[in-house]
Amino acid sequence: MSIAQIKNLNRRLENLAKEAMNELDKACGNELWRSIGFDAFDGLHDAERRGRANYYYGQWQVVRELQESLN
Repeated sequence: MSIAQIKNLNRRLENLAKEAMNELDKACGNELWRSIGFDAFDGLHDAERRGRANYYYGQWQVVRELQESLN
């Protein structure tokens, strides 16, 4: 990959990470998931919110793993 492609990929990954973090904040109603992690979703009573949180947490983790491998 060229340097420009890597920079573009990093920018897109950062956008995906921000989107996932925003959606996780909405689903959880706070930012506690950032310090607690996956366990923060167990307390969500609404199955739809819990499902959305699980989806975006998975997306956020994949993005972080990709970013780590690129750096």
